[in-house]
Amino acid sequence: MSGDMEAIGAAVTAGLASGVVEPGHGSGHAAAGMRCLNCGTVLTGSHCHRCGQKADIHRSFGAIGHDLVHAIFHFEGKIWNTLPLLAWRPGDLTRRYIHGERARFISPLALFLFSVFLTYVVLAMVGPGGGLSEQIAKAAAEQTRSNALTSSFEGEIDRIDKRLAAPQLSVSERNELTERRATLEKSAGYLGMVPSMSKAERDKGPAVLDDPKEQVMTSARFLSRTKVDTGVPILDKSLKKGVANPGLVIYKLQANAYKFAWALIPLSLPFMWLLFPFSRRFRTYDHFVFVTYSISFVLLLFVVVRLLNLTVIGDVATGVAALYVPLHMYRQLRGAYRSSRFGAFVRMNLLLYFSLFTVIAFMTMLLTLGVMG
Repeated sequence: MSGDMEAIGAAVTAGLASGVVEPGHGSGHAAAGMRCLNCGTVLTGSHCHRCGQKADIHRSFGAIGHDLVHAIFHFEGKIWNTLPLLAWRPGDLTRRYIHGERARFISPLALFLFSVFLTYVVLAMVGPGGGLSEQIAKAAAEQTRSNALTSSFEGEIDRIDKRLAAPQLSVSERNELTERRATLEKSAGYLGMVPSMSKAERDKGPAVLDDPKEQVMTSARFLSRTKVDTGVPILDKSLKKGVANPGLVIYKLQANAYKFAWALIPLSLPFMWLLFPFSRRFRTYDHFVFVTYSISFVLLLFVVVRLLNLTVIGDVATGVAALYVPLHMYRQLRGAYRSSRFGAFVRMNLLLYFSLFTVIAFMTMLLTLGVMG
């Protein structure tokens, strides 16, 4: 089931990418009487007036890079019209695109897909940074190794118990097996994975610690020593697999985040409607443009900050970005919806909370997919 969902996510992402590509490749001028090589229409200029393809198509090696960027992103000169407005006057960009100025700017969906792609590339190259995510990934890997060792210890203990149950064992053999069993139990106890656990310990739950890595390890140990029983067999099986191999769950979370990034848009739209519940001036499409440009900006800002984190001004960049995101939301709300200062300020605060709910819902979806894999 999880494999089907991952395939669907990849297919949707690919479909969205292909849907934002606009026609037109190559460059140059048309000769008199020349026909379009794509649709056969007689050309009257440098572009076909029927399908939009350029008259002159080239087959040089250097054209490969141009065609790749053009086919995937189709940015060309539009990027210089879009990014400055997206960064400082997002409300104007959103409003102008909604009301028809679309040839000048990158479409919201194309910019979103580019932002997701760029984020994925940067994270693959330099890592997520920040320390916390790396500690969590390392802790999950250590927990996976501990679980594997514990499983082998438990299997060996079971085999010893079966041998000890045999009545024909000599005293020396029984003593040797008993001593070996005790050693295995001590080893399992050292890993913090002794399967026996009192009800009081299960009810108490894991302690809250200051070190994120130790917190993950403690919580994982608690889960692995607590019986998973939700009453739903398929869910219990998935949770048991996830607890046994948290490292794989973390890996799937990272992979699915790229495949299902588009889900952030539909998850955000209901919250945008709640900001203007009784207004007939704005349509779902307007909210779609707003949300898609907003998420694209946050992703691009994250990429810039992550790269700056590799320099001496990394901490300053992180602080400035954290302060600018609410201001960016305010400016986009005020410009796109023509809200008053007070109205934009109130909606900005609501939008910050709504964004948190959206991220939680998105992470819950990814976690569910990861556990069910």
